[in-house]
Amino acid sequence: MKEIHATELANKLKNDEKVNIIDVREDEEVAQGIIPGAKHIRLGEIPEKLDELKKDEHYYMVCRSGGRSGRATEYLEANGYDATNMEGGMLAWEDETEIPE
Repeated sequence: MKEIHATELANKLKNDEKVNIIDVREDEEVAQGIIPGAKHIRLGEIPEKLDELKKDEHYYMVCRSGGRSGRATEYLEANGYDATNMEGGMLAWEDETEIPE
């Protein structure tokens, strides 16, 4: 499974790179803050929402600490998608980035 550090993903955003970020946390977690431009799809909804994702695009998966997004990354990879897990999740994002939520 591919992983990216929060600061690397933040740098991609700062450099205006096109990134597809999917936040797999629950609604109440996302209400506390989300990475700018991220799409919210709860982990349990990923299988039924695969048709919303394109196999020719890359996705960065995010959750609170990296566990759920890791499972989502593995699921997407097993189904032919290109995905990377953001290690440390939103905890790392809040601790190490300068981009406001």
